Amino acid sequence: MTAPQTQRYLYKWATLLALVAIAIAACWPIWEAIAEIALHDPENSHILLAIPVAVFLAWLRRGRVRKLPTSPSFVGPGICVLALALLAAGPVYSLDVFSHLGTVLLAVGAIVSVFGAAMLSRFKPSFLALLFLLPVPGTLRRHIALPLQEASARVVEFSMDVFGVGVVRTGNALAINGTEVAVAEACNGMRMVSALALVTLAFVFSVPMRNSVRLTFLALSPLIALIVNITRLIPTVLLYGYADGETADLFHDLSGWGALFVALAILSAVLWLLRWCEVPVAPYPVYSK
Repeated sequence: MTAPQTQRYLYKWATLLALVAIAIAACWPIWEAIAEIALHDPENSHILLAIPVAVFLAWLRRGRVRKLPTSPSFVGPGICVLALALLAAGPVYSLDVFSHLGTVLLAVGAIVSVFGAAMLSRFKPSFLALLFLLPVPGTLRRHIALPLQEASARVVEFSMDVFGVGVVRTGNALAINGTEVAVAEACNGMRMVSALALVTLAFVFSVPMRNSVRLTFLALSPLIALIVNITRLIPTVLLYGYADGETADLFHDLSGWGALFVALAILSAVLWLLRWCEVPVAPYPVYSK
């Protein structure tokens, strides 16, 4: 790289950092609100993983930065205009999701304004991961979480009965050894869906595979969330019923993050099974020598 090219490259990065800093500063109160939700609302703890996953996926594709076209594009400023419109509409219609989405899009627009529209397609996985910075609206959360909680409670009740463990289910609550365990508090399905959808996104875009296979994995993430939720719920209920509360609480807290590794193991197993069944997974033909 020649000296002028190096100077232009450094100028681009300096401009990028400046624009992103301005975008974040302009919406700082909303960023603070999002951080507050992520740290204190377990239903939205997936927000803590969004930026690390976005950075990880961008790092895997770091070589594409130098190949981005240098022609200017109005896509970035267009995204910024859309973001400002959402930020203005949020308070008017009392929709926090508009304000949150506008805040994220303003930062995205700053990035695209510097590197052009090609940035969106070549770093699509990272931008998709940034959407997980949005807190899940309460109405949507209830529509997803309640059916998962009921399904999890029914499966756990059936599993306990099969192994002769006395458990009584009342709605989404399970009573074992005189202790009632609410599924919503023990292992909430919504936490699993949001976090595992993000983990699945990171998995499918870090392994070379066809887009159809990627979409299949993403579509299966709610089912994987249900399986992981049940796997976590069974020992949690047993501990609350037969161990002291501190031990049960500790397992409950640690298993929430451990469930992500279980999900990665399930995804890896499904990928191995597809390859073993000779299902075309790779995005290009692989020929043996």
